[in-house]
Amino acid sequence: MQLLEYLKEKLASNQILVEDALKSRYTHIWKMDEGLKAKVVVLPESTEDVSEILKICNKLKQKVAIHGGLTNLVGGTETEGDELVISLEKMNKIEEVDPMSRTITAEAGVILQAIHEKADEHQLFFPLNFGAKGTAQVGGIISSNAGGLRVLKYGMTRQLVLGIEAVLADGTIISGLKKIVKDNSGYNLNQLFIGSEGTLGIVTKAVFRLYEKPTSRQSCMVAVRNYDSVVAFMKHMDAGLAGLMSGFELMWNNYYQMATSSPSLVKPPIPHGHPYYVLVESLGSDNDADRDKMTELLESALHLNLIEDAVLAHNESDMNWFWTIREDVRTVVSQMKVDQHFDISLPISEIGEVIDTMLDKLKNLKGVEQIITFGHVADGNIHLIIGKDTDTPELTLAVNEIIYAPLKDIGGSVSAEHGIGLHKKAYLELCRTESEIQTMQLLKRTLDPLNILNPRHIFQNSPPA
Repeated sequence: MQLLEYLKEKLASNQILVEDALKSRYTHIWKMDEGLKAKVVVLPESTEDVSEILKICNKLKQKVAIHGGLTNLVGGTETEGDELVISLEKMNKIEEVDPMSRTITAEAGVILQAIHEKADEHQLFFPLNFGAKGTAQVGGIISSNAGGLRVLKYGMTRQLVLGIEAVLADGTIISGLKKIVKDNSGYNLNQLFIGSEGTLGIVTKAVFRLYEKPTSRQSCMVAVRNYDSVVAFMKHMDAGLAGLMSGFELMWNNYYQMATSSPSLVKPPIPHGHPYYVLVESLGSDNDADRDKMTELLESALHLNLIEDAVLAHNESDMNWFWTIREDVRTVVSQMKVDQHFDISLPISEIGEVIDTMLDKLKNLKGVEQIITFGHVADGNIHLIIGKDTDTPELTLAVNEIIYAPLKDIGGSVSAEHGIGLHKKAYLELCRTESEIQTMQLLKRTLDPLNILNPRHIFQNSPPA
């Protein structure tokens, strides 16, 4: 094979995997029993390696799929068998922590948890946090513009990236690894690659901004009777905490019940039976004062009838208990025969009524066995996971229609943080205008004219030449 001959000229033998070696590879951490379909897997160890690989693929018009931590939930790492797969797992070095600039520079294969730990060694803090932090890699995080549990205070990945190094489809290296926050010198090329799902270039390295490490962390779990009270309670806490509120997570009763019942080993801090449960986090600098402030706000919320019950975390063990309920989604999903995931965005004012309507329709849909609902309500991002008795295309489409159909009229989005990938292409037009999609396709044609980088992603049809 000509492709392999070219690769062997540029890479070591242990960087090239073919045939039997592919049987131990997979497309998702939840599908580790399914062997990978691909022509070859290559394991670059540097940005220069990635450049040489893409020069070869561009010359041969070879399709490329990019693999990181394999936690994507929209088919972003699935393959058909005719691709060359670039896995960035060997590019796993944290190159520098600069405490004065408050930045960290890391290669694309570095795991999020390693970023947290390295920042912590310097008494600094990287706020991006979500359940897959032990597996998700820098390149995939940037390419999907990951969100997570602290978007309310710190923003998406987009707000945390200062510099990016990426390789274009023809092998050109674009390096903008600056540590500065302000740079108005022309177009911000970094932003092209953030959230582009590997379709415009392969991110190989990044500079992230860090923050001074908070010395106080408070959490509480509360029960709420209706959605209007959820929003009122959010505003009450945000105003009272005066900029310290870093997380406001909403769980419907359907999620809370499953997450705190057998076979889960986690017990409910508040009894079952309430319509909504909210988990609040604040990050500050005075542990005693911050705890007193949260206690005072909870007492006033009870007095104002905004909440029905509340439990304050008194120590680190309590906080881990509370947040395990919200973060350990896999425990809930493991109870489903077939699971279908959604991460939609809605205007905060519309969430209660729209989700209630969706839930009513889903409950009446034959084949649906479980429904769980939760999300980062303070930024309008709601997750639904539907447990089904079968994986037929007809049932999948019926569920999609219930979830996605209302979004266009209310200015919502089919993807808040997971991206479009392969699974949501047919629904992109619900949240993007025709002119927006055409402009996206123009960018794709310009940076990847041969359409070799994740060529089946995002768009229903390949961008016209």
